[in-house]
Amino acid sequence: MSLLSEALRSTKGRIVLGVVVVWAAFQIWLTLAAPGKVSPQLAGASEKVNVQVELPFTPERFHVQSLQQYGRVAGADDNSVALRGVKRTDLNALARPYWVKGVGPIKEGG
Repeated sequence: MSLLSEALRSTKGRIVLGVVVVWAAFQIWLTLAAPGKVSPQLAGASEKVNVQVELPFTPERFHVQSLQQYGRVAGADDNSVALRGVKRTDLNALARPYWVKGVGPIKEGG
């Protein structure tokens, strides 16, 4: 008997398998949704861009520190964080967290 068939026969095995499938589906959804959150206005030839990361809530310390790995934090306001010097190759990774609503060009004066 295979390990998978044994796991499917037990209730605990089905629960664990269900949790793994839901987790994997969520990870795939995050990866597929990320490019749609990046504004087409960020297209260009430069290696680095300045971006405004929109959130559905006021950013807290955790969110700001999490975004710092992609660029320099230039400020935060009601529902966004401004980042400078973000590599174009990191834009999809920056947009991947479920709590990021969108990534666009930095607001003037921001």
